[in-house]
Amino acid sequence: MKFRFLVLAFRAICFLFLVVFPAIAVEVVAAATVRIVDGETLEVSGVTYRLHGIDAPEAGQKCAKANGRTWQCGRAAIAAPEALAHSGSVECDTRGTDSYSRVIGVCKVDGRDMGAAMVSSGNAWAFREYSSDYVAQENEARSAGRAIWQAETQKAKDYRAAKWAVGVQKAPDGCPIKGNISRTGRIYHAPWSPWYSRTKVSVNKGERWFCSEVEALKAGWRAPYWGR
Repeated sequence: MKFRFLVLAFRAICFLFLVVFPAIAVEVVAAATVRIVDGETLEVSGVTYRLHGIDAPEAGQKCAKANGRTWQCGRAAIAAPEALAHSGSVECDTRGTDSYSRVIGVCKVDGRDMGAAMVSSGNAWAFREYSSDYVAQENEARSAGRAIWQAETQKAKDYRAAKWAVGVQKAPDGCPIKGNISRTGRIYHAPWSPWYSRTKVSVNKGERWFCSEVEALKAGWRAPYWGR
């Protein structure tokens, strides 16, 4: 009788948990099934996650140094989550999807929050427009002058906007995204891609221009993988 009571109580607790916390699901995977897309995006067992609350430098972006020169902050922003993700088991929760069909989530490696680590190390900004979760880490990184905070530099969102404005002026019909077909598949390059200027669009081969990333995704193209 006592055993049956415990079973019923356990089932009740499980049901209550599902009712109270229906929006956040968690997936745990081995590091070998993880691939870094860019500084704020990773693919886990075929599911693309956009790290909640951060905005990292773009792959080809350079940031300012204190001495007036520049450094490859975009490469550093890819190397940082890459090293972290491949150091242990990755656990991601689910907080909805964005307009690019990426799952928004907090991903952790052996309990360490990847977003918090990126902002704390100065390899990403806290995406204050959407969340204040990592503002404390950003303030601390800024005070310490880490990475992107060693000198006044262009934020990723402003970098994208500037590249987009130039691309729109030069592209056919103002649609600047290049849909390329290669041995690795159908890959699109936005104006801030480091390969953008080297990518040619051959319409007779089935390649095409897109007016937005969403349009490219719906047509079957994907963003390039900048990490491993």
